[in-house]
Amino acid sequence: MKRRNFLTLGASAVVVGALRASRTRAAETALAATDDLLRELVRANDAAIPSQLARQERRASHRWLGGIPNEYGIHTVSGTAGFLSSLVCAACAPGSKYFQSAGLVEPLRLAVRYLLAAQHDDGTVDLYSTNFHSPPDAAFILEVLSPACVLLRASSVPVLAAIATDLGNFIVKGGDALVTGGIHTPNHRWVVCSALAWANSLFPNPRYVARVDQWLAETVDLDPDGQYTEKSTTVYSPIVDRALITVARLLDRPTLLEPVRRNLEMTLYYVHPDGEVVTEASRRQDRYQRGSMARYYFSYRYLALHDGNGRFAAMARQIERTARPQLGGELSSFLTEPGLLRALPADEPLPTDYAKVFAFSNLARIRRGPASGTILAGNTTLFSFRKGSAALEAVRFASAFFGKGQFSGDALEVRDGRYVLRQKLDGPYFQPLSKDQIATGEHVKMAPNGTLATDSRAVRARSNIQTFESVVEITESGGRFQIAISIAGTDDVPVAVELAFRHGGKLHGVDAVPDVKDAFLLKPGMGRYVLGDDTIEFGPGRAEHTYTQIRGALPKWDGQSVYLTGFTPFKTTLRIG
Repeated sequence: MKRRNFLTLGASAVVVGALRASRTRAAETALAATDDLLRELVRANDAAIPSQLARQERRASHRWLGGIPNEYGIHTVSGTAGFLSSLVCAACAPGSKYFQSAGLVEPLRLAVRYLLAAQHDDGTVDLYSTNFHSPPDAAFILEVLSPACVLLRASSVPVLAAIATDLGNFIVKGGDALVTGGIHTPNHRWVVCSALAWANSLFPNPRYVARVDQWLAETVDLDPDGQYTEKSTTVYSPIVDRALITVARLLDRPTLLEPVRRNLEMTLYYVHPDGEVVTEASRRQDRYQRGSMARYYFSYRYLALHDGNGRFAAMARQIERTARPQLGGELSSFLTEPGLLRALPADEPLPTDYAKVFAFSNLARIRRGPASGTILAGNTTLFSFRKGSAALEAVRFASAFFGKGQFSGDALEVRDGRYVLRQKLDGPYFQPLSKDQIATGEHVKMAPNGTLATDSRAVRARSNIQTFESVVEITESGGRFQIAISIAGTDDVPVAVELAFRHGGKLHGVDAVPDVKDAFLLKPGMGRYVLGDDTIEFGPGRAEHTYTQIRGALPKWDGQSVYLTGFTPFKTTLRIG
């Protein structure tokens, strides 16, 4: 199939052609032409079917007959949509042991029945953890169910094809909700557009396209670094990439591929040596969370094929190696878009030796082969480091300065290979109100909730002001980093520097902090963190007190925390490598 046709044909036509071809030859021959990954995905999906069937609600008198309960016993649309997608992929994938299986028909009918019952009259659905009568959550569901509808329509088994009609009713009703419904977050706009593009490919409707154009008129929220507003590298950036590709493909809007290209190029520099991705700059729930590149797989593969991009092809292959068990959700993509199964271009080298600054994320990335460092401003984690699989997840520090001494650099300054972070604080005391201020009575006025209506500190004269300035300067050479910390101003303020290592490794050269789990002091000398064949050296240490959980500081990191402690004026230079 020519690339132009692959990009512009409706999804239904692509699948019908592919499945008809598969029926003209043995299933084994069809599978022999596909990628090993596809065969693995089919086998893995097959293996999960029995346990999924066992979870489906089968009590005829139950309100949510056909639904799938979550871990709290709540039947959910998202869980049931995923269940339906898995069964449809099994029933429609040549080579699956469930291919064209009559045994999946009734579970599928019940699942669609549940979805229709759970869908509100306005076409929206509930996300029980937070959103109710939610258009954007309906959009996420349509992204899952539309490919399933495509596959069912193309089935040569009449009872399977018939299920597509009822499923189509859910999709149409949901699409109608998205024509008028609102959103919460920036990425929702593009997910809604993707869902409408899917709905339009199945049930053409100019209202769907007009609504997509209304959202697209706002333009895509991509900064000059190549990152989206939410900066969510493991959740929402890949969701946006996929959504924009879907709109570009189904509505023939090739210009939407450009922001995806830029985001994927930027993300190449966010990858750690072990295949995990930097999350520290995220503005969403994945901040500081471990995350793989798995969700980017579809986008890297798609654009590697579309553009003949060898670097994207190399990243797609790297994801296959490092995150293969997490690619199960791609089965429906391979089945509905057979063009994805074409051979990837030859690899071109991925970036593994660089120092790059992403100014709009207040972040710098430095990688030297197996060593990978991240420097951040506007963040309580000022530095993180990887050496192979060994992870120093955060370097942080705090002081007992008026309960607000958790360090976060105001901005990232880069000068001649030096990365500088600064923070200035003051600690005032407050004078009595003047006679004129007292005369107004503002300071004793009460709010309806029984508290003072105004904060009198805002109008009081300040005195006895204490000052506090922290400066961090980071330099790097050959994958080894020096972090110089200087804190001055008010004297004798307790300080604690925290090096937070991931659970799983073994620490050497440290002493346990009394009565604090997984907390250690680094006394003068160097320490080591060892995980398998990878070692991170750090130090020299200092331990002038054991006050590590300083008032006003963030709680201890969930890991093995090593502390350096002292008093202001405080100066130390940490070597990490």
